[in-house]
Amino acid sequence: MIVKTKKYQLPNGTYIKLGLLNILKEQWWVVLIAILIGCGYFWIASWWWISMAILAYVLYWLFWVIQFAGVTQLEQNKVMFEKMAYEIDSRQILMKLNARQGMPIKWEMIKKVELRKDAFVFTMSKAQFIYLPFKIFNSENDVKFIETILKRKGYSLKKG
Repeated sequence: MIVKTKKYQLPNGTYIKLGLLNILKEQWWVVLIAILIGCGYFWIASWWWISMAILAYVLYWLFWVIQFAGVTQLEQNKVMFEKMAYEIDSRQILMKLNARQGMPIKWEMIKKVELRKDAFVFTMSKAQFIYLPFKIFNSENDVKFIETILKRKGYSLKKG
C-alpha cells in the first residue's frame, strides 16, 4: 500500500524552529561548556568569566539561527520549500514536485523519527528533516499505516 498525501509547503519559520529544537536536543552539552567557563569566576573572581560565558553561548545560538535562516534563502535549497506531495510506502518516501519530478528518500537515510502531537518529523541530519503534519494525510488510517511501517522498520517513535 502507498500513502499519498496532499500537497504541502514547509513554512520557513517552521523549518528554523524545528532545526533549532533539533540542535538543542543533539547538542545540549554545549550549555555545560558555558557553565564551566562561567565557573572560572571561582578561580579568579571577575565578572568577565560569567559575561564571556553568556556571550559565547548567545553567539553559539546566533550562529545556528543564521545557518537555518540562511538555508531558507539559498537558491539551491528553494526546492525544500516548494509545495510537494509525498508518497510513502515500505521502501521509501517519495517527495514529488509534480507527476514527473520527484526525489526518493530511502528509509536507511532516516536517522530518527519523532511523533509530535500534530506531525511526523523524519530526521536525516542536523539540518535535514521532513516535516509531515497530519492535516496533509487523507485519513486517520494513513497515519496509522505510517506508524505501522515505522514500527516494522525498527524506529522507536519518540513523542515530541
